[in-house]
Amino acid sequence: MTSYSRDAMNAVHLNTRLNFQQHYTPPNENQPPTTSNLGGVHIEEHNMEFSGNQYEANTNLSLATSDTPYYPVFNCAGVSTSVPNYTQEEGSGFQTPNVVNLGFEEFNEGNYGFVRQRQFQNSPFHAGSNILIYTFPVLFIATLGCIFLHLVKYANVHDERTSKGTRFDSWSRPAITKGPLGIVSWIELCFLFMFTALLIWSISSYTHGMFKTITRQSAAMMGVKVWKAKLQSVALMLGLVGNICLAFLFFPVTRGSSILRLFGLTSESSVKYHIWLGHAVMALFTAHGLCFIIFWADTHQLSEMLEWNKVGISIVAGEVSLFAGIAMWMTSFPRIRRKLFELFFYTHHLYIIFVVFFVFHVGFTYSCITLPGFYLFLIDRYLRFLQSQQCVCLVSARVLPCQAVELNFSKSPGLRYYPTSSVFINVPSISKLQWHPFTVTSNSNMEPEKLSIVIKSEGKWSQKLFEKLSSTTPGHHLQVSLEGPYGPSSTQFLRHDMLVMVSGGSGITPFISIIRELIYIAGSTGCKIPKVLLVAAFKKSTDLAMLELLLPLSGTNYNMSRLQIQIEAYVTRETEPLKDNQKFLKTLWLKPNASERPVSAVLGQNNWLWLGAIITSSFIMFLLLIAILNRYYIYPIDHNMGMIYSYSERAALSMWLLCVSIAVTASAAFVWNKKQKAKEMVQIQNNDIPTPMTSPGTGSWFNNADIELENLPFQTFTRATQVHYGVRPNLKKIVTECEESNVGVFVSGPRRMKQEIATICSSCVDTNLHFESISFSW
Repeated sequence: MTSYSRDAMNAVHLNTRLNFQQHYTPPNENQPPTTSNLGGVHIEEHNMEFSGNQYEANTNLSLATSDTPYYPVFNCAGVSTSVPNYTQEEGSGFQTPNVVNLGFEEFNEGNYGFVRQRQFQNSPFHAGSNILIYTFPVLFIATLGCIFLHLVKYANVHDERTSKGTRFDSWSRPAITKGPLGIVSWIELCFLFMFTALLIWSISSYTHGMFKTITRQSAAMMGVKVWKAKLQSVALMLGLVGNICLAFLFFPVTRGSSILRLFGLTSESSVKYHIWLGHAVMALFTAHGLCFIIFWADTHQLSEMLEWNKVGISIVAGEVSLFAGIAMWMTSFPRIRRKLFELFFYTHHLYIIFVVFFVFHVGFTYSCITLPGFYLFLIDRYLRFLQSQQCVCLVSARVLPCQAVELNFSKSPGLRYYPTSSVFINVPSISKLQWHPFTVTSNSNMEPEKLSIVIKSEGKWSQKLFEKLSSTTPGHHLQVSLEGPYGPSSTQFLRHDMLVMVSGGSGITPFISIIRELIYIAGSTGCKIPKVLLVAAFKKSTDLAMLELLLPLSGTNYNMSRLQIQIEAYVTRETEPLKDNQKFLKTLWLKPNASERPVSAVLGQNNWLWLGAIITSSFIMFLLLIAILNRYYIYPIDHNMGMIYSYSERAALSMWLLCVSIAVTASAAFVWNKKQKAKEMVQIQNNDIPTPMTSPGTGSWFNNADIELENLPFQTFTRATQVHYGVRPNLKKIVTECEESNVGVFVSGPRRMKQEIATICSSCVDTNLHFESISFSW
């Protein structure tokens, strides 16, 4: 039995309500449903009660001249809606009007946003409309993107690119370098302006439509003042606009998204968009909730906050969703996120409660508008879960004197990734729940059977890992799980004539992968190689050991004569090298378990094709299951009325079927590829091969220690490296003195360093500087 509030009853057209009162006789609860006629409209009564301004009813309304049921509009989100009047024209049956009264005003068919939302709440037919209009196009684009990325993967990524910039290069220059938004390019600012314009237009459109018929007379008929009526409309409008932002919220954090790759984005570079959208969503939803609370408090209807209606909007579910969202919002501000990362990390898992109760709040039918982004995120999240359950093979670790370690994992030869890619790792012996992102420093072409990452000891988790490996004996085992790698779909830096790479501290790690890629290209292809200037700033001389990682252990096999590289290292807190405290790096060879597997793509070599197949097959399976559910279970109860069957039950079943569809198809693809990878792994078992306990060279080429320099790579890097003590790099002078026509300026380091470089590039009169920030910190 469903309760309708006083406002819902007042919202019914006056003539319809009077007709209802005149003709209605409360039936006995034990009697079967009866039928009465109200102005040509049959009403089948089910346990109906009427008292004053409240009634409880489940109704089945149909035209007197037709067997087709009519789907009435009813109370939604505290906004009163009504049963439309029917008019009879001469020579025709009863006609459905084009005007529907929604609480305080009338909306015609042109006001599609508001009217369609109310209709979506009622009829399962409109769920199909939402899926067709909002969900299908996005999933179709994602599938086509998977096919495109699969074809691009097998193209020659080292083709010589033109050194001339494109006409869109100027749009990538920084427009804003300081402020709460961080560094924003002109193209980002343009899209931000367009999205803001969309929100402003939506606000004005909804507000105009809602306010145009709110008069003193209509408000008096509702029993409220004009400002209260407008406040209620504003509350609803804020929720509707918040849903627009919510529809885009999950796209930036879908790590394996084909849509992001189509736009040349990665999940790491897109996190800031997720942050912007998250603030907008929570600001709008919080205001949405507060406005309704104020309205209910002033009209003495605070009991509405405890309503979980069987049919229509569930207020309690909305409150639970809002509280979960506020908890995530409050812990995501930079000061809390950076100082209390674990609190931020664990609290952010409340997104599950936020989404589930949001669907309970508005109903699954309407939530299909925001479904595409979350659908792709759910597929990606489940695939990451499957990948994380398999421990990977950790072969060795290089311990550096600067309290950093390089972890070397066994890798499937078929796994390809590009420079600046990243992985997420979990070490259960330190924390079973924490996952941390790190840049991949190895090159999949130079080292086809190894994947490497560098971890600097800068937090509790990384400090424990460093201490564990520093005290580990050779032949020890360390269990590690890994997700990824994730990264760009091509090597965009080859189009520049010169690369200026500025790093601070551990920010050098993305540039290690770029330099290794250039070493490979210089030694194995005839492509044009850009000049390289690496400016690395460190606090102490021991941090110079990070430069040791620029060359892999197998780097001596490549000819570097074509690579023009210059390395300027700055030690800012020491005036001279500390020879007495010189330490050497060492390599520890670890013994993996037989159950561990080399790092590989979660869906094998044809990862993109499999992802497209999962998106397509899971969506088709979901449509079939939801059709069976509606036709054979819900329809016999509800008869497509949308007024009888519980919205919460419908939402729960729909969400469950969606999860089942994704889990079944993704699991099948994962298991199939796992069997194929198991056959490949038989050929890569080298766990028991005896290996030395130190690296081939334990000296440091950057300070001319005793080390063999017979090989060209070491000679090249030694001659190209210059160390400056006690000074900071003059970044403006370094950058502006580059005379090449197309200079790519890459920066990875502290926020102030990025802002300084961005300001230099944006203020420079010449257009030859192209700024790009590489960031993995949120």
